[in-house]
Amino acid sequence: MTTVRLPLFPLNTVLFPGLVLPLSVFEERYRAMMRELLKTPEDEPRRFAVVAIRDGHEVAPSAPGMPDPTAVPERGPAAGFGTDPLRAFHKVACVADAATIRERADGTFEVLATGTTRVRLLSVDSSGPYLTAEAEPLEEDPGEEAGALAEGVLRAFRQYQKRLAGARERSLATGAELPDEPGVVSYLVAAAMMLDTPTKQRLLQAPDTASRLRDELKLLRAETAIIRNLPSLPASELTRGPTSLN
Repeated sequence: MTTVRLPLFPLNTVLFPGLVLPLSVFEERYRAMMRELLKTPEDEPRRFAVVAIRDGHEVAPSAPGMPDPTAVPERGPAAGFGTDPLRAFHKVACVADAATIRERADGTFEVLATGTTRVRLLSVDSSGPYLTAEAEPLEEDPGEEAGALAEGVLRAFRQYQKRLAGARERSLATGAELPDEPGVVSYLVAAAMMLDTPTKQRLLQAPDTASRLRDELKLLRAETAIIRNLPSLPASELTRGPTSLN
């Protein structure tokens, strides 16, 4: 089994392959990670794994734009995640490629990364300045009837957009802009739907594309029925990407 070792960035959200991830990095453990990634030659990918934190496992208080108290060096890179960090995280994560890493004058970082591929976490190491994980790459198996399922999901997704955004608002994408490759469709819809983290995680770790699309079709139909009588929400809700409190 081929494995890779990657820096680990835990978040309270799920990153999907192909989706953009903006990060504002304040905590020292993640600053150290970014400083190390900056040592990677520019012609090589600056990769780290984004993993969703299991509900109830993060005990570290945090707030947007504020340093986290767990960043005190003696607390260590696993501060806030218990004695066995692996248990605090979901097992399937997404590799992120940092296209830009910009250090601010105060030593914090602005990072823009893109999800690339999925990995399964096998172990977590907290002996360094930041968490790292030994991970197994996961191939994307299309499964059966992925093409037909993708068409159905796109139709249901457009109905979902209309209900959610309202007729006066611009939707996430026009029909011409939406992709038709089943794997890309499955991840785009998973990211764009207003779902809780456990549901998004379930979609990320689906065994194949067809299974993910089947799940999404059920979710889209159910969510569209629920919001049918709700007030319209601005389309910006659909385009809001995952952000970090770190």
